[in-house]
Amino acid sequence: MIPLTHYLVLSAALFCIGLYVVLAKRNAIQILIGIELMLNAAILNLVAFGKHDKVNNGGQMFALFAIVLAAATTAVALAIVLNVYRRYKTIDPDKVDKLKDKN
Repeated sequence: MIPLTHYLVLSAALFCIGLYVVLAKRNAIQILIGIELMLNAAILNLVAFGKHDKVNNGGQMFALFAIVLAAATTAVALAIVLNVYRRYKTIDPDKVDKLKDKN
């Protein structure tokens, strides 16, 4: 049986990698990937704590809810990125300074 600390160390590493990607990258798609890594780190924690909670299995249910919520959020974010690219021809968030319509 894998101890809880291994899950927590892996989750912390995933979260740190995701945070680095969000802070360092200038591509909106890569930023979304970083956010997904951080969400997966949190979900891994939920599953790990749920594994050690033999009574309620609340961690697995909340992890399933978080996965569905993350998938929906990613779909919305990709739609926003596609619309921003259509208008500005770039996905660099620093170059998109005006979201207001020009009319």
